Amino acid sequence: MQFLNGITLLLVYQLVGEVTVRLLGLPIPGPVLGMVMLFLTLMIRGRTPQSVDNAATALLSHLSLLFVPAGVGMMAHFGRIAEEWLPITLALLLSTILTMVATALIMQLTTRWLAKPAGQGGCKDE
Repeated sequence: MQFLNGITLLLVYQLVGEVTVRLLGLPIPGPVLGMVMLFLTLMIRGRTPQSVDNAATALLSHLSLLFVPAGVGMMAHFGRIAEEWLPITLALLLSTILTMVATALIMQLTTRWLAKPAGQGGCKDE
């Protein structure tokens, strides 16, 4: 029963995100907005309900099955991918590099932000 409650809650957030995107004409996918709403809710609550934890764990254990439709789609459009391999490859490479740079910068900023100042209660290695 815990799994059903958790998956229902996840699907409700996805539905709310989808409806919000369609009503407001936002340029992001509805499930992404739903996930952001769920994240904000969990941050406000300060904990994850056991039912959501159970459902998320079950979904993650079968994550590889969720890639099957994407693989089928790739095979169905293989001709188009073969025709446009250069722009696809460039987009993948540039987006990967940009993501790595953004991740590194964000990590440096958050590390500095969360690090304790040297004079506050830490021991120095000298």
